[in-house]
Amino acid sequence: MAAQQHQVTLTEVARAAGVSTATASRAINGSSRRVSEDIAVRVKRIAEELGYLPNLSAQTVAKGASPTVAVLLSDIADPYFSAIAAGIMAGASEAALMVTMAASERSPARELQILRTFRSQRPQAIIVAGSRDEENTHAQEFTGQLRTYAETGGRVVVISQGPSPFDLVDIQNHDGARKLAHALVDRGGRHFGVVSGRVTLQTNADRIDGFRTGLAERGLTLTDDAIVETEFTRDGGYVGMHELLHRHKDLGAPLDTVFATSDMMAFGAATAIRDHGHSVGADISLAGFDNVGLTEDVNPAMTSVNVPLHELGRSAVRMALGSGREPVRLPISTQVVLRASTPQR
Repeated sequence: MAAQQHQVTLTEVARAAGVSTATASRAINGSSRRVSEDIAVRVKRIAEELGYLPNLSAQTVAKGASPTVAVLLSDIADPYFSAIAAGIMAGASEAALMVTMAASERSPARELQILRTFRSQRPQAIIVAGSRDEENTHAQEFTGQLRTYAETGGRVVVISQGPSPFDLVDIQNHDGARKLAHALVDRGGRHFGVVSGRVTLQTNADRIDGFRTGLAERGLTLTDDAIVETEFTRDGGYVGMHELLHRHKDLGAPLDTVFATSDMMAFGAATAIRDHGHSVGADISLAGFDNVGLTEDVNPAMTSVNVPLHELGRSAVRMALGSGREPVRLPISTQVVLRASTPQR
């Protein structure tokens, strides 16, 4: 039988450094009661030489918060959220923080449950990524939980959930969709349709409104029956595109350009277009939003609106570590990226 590995204790570190256990704890775990810099350096050096591992629970007690950032996402399998998560991980690593991450699977009840668990762990900050949902019956309680956490010293950053009483990373969805509409009209689009996730999600509402505004500025109208509302997923995009094509067939109306309110929906919509015997780009132009990594790899490459998701995640961590007392709003600009799925007509 292999010998059990010895776990170095804080008492052993203190003895080797020639200080009390309490002093060694303050030097390693942090505390409002400081030790001199030379003692702190000596204790940490000896702890590293002996292979001592700090106790995160002890650090939480000493500092009043654990050296972690808690992150609540809607769907980690969605490339949009995974890119944000990667940026948060990078920012936390730079700040020597650990990340606790959970996904609500777009369930408001689960989102609230996860938040309660996060609060019990006393992280330094909580970052919430996901669109505000007007139909979320738990929204008021969720905001109340975040307020209580913030009032006890925690920092809250929300991504794409404005307006907000907390620090806000504000993706310019309306402006991005408006600029996309201009670009598609300039490419010859005249008969438009939209495949959207539920419009009770603020992200979708903003993107549709921005797209409609952009068309109006080019003298075109987007009617309500040209918009199909479905689930904010790849499969939702597939179903929604089928519905949009059937509507136009029944009406005998032309359709040359479609905007899907996310790239994942656009990928599903592209498959539906092909299943109806049409060609993406040649017959129907198609554009998405977010510019996730796969947009360049599908065939044809997908026009999209770039959101700097990775850097956005890093910015959220920097905001979470800020010292200001008033909420900060960070606008995130977007940029149209034209590709083969929307050729010049």
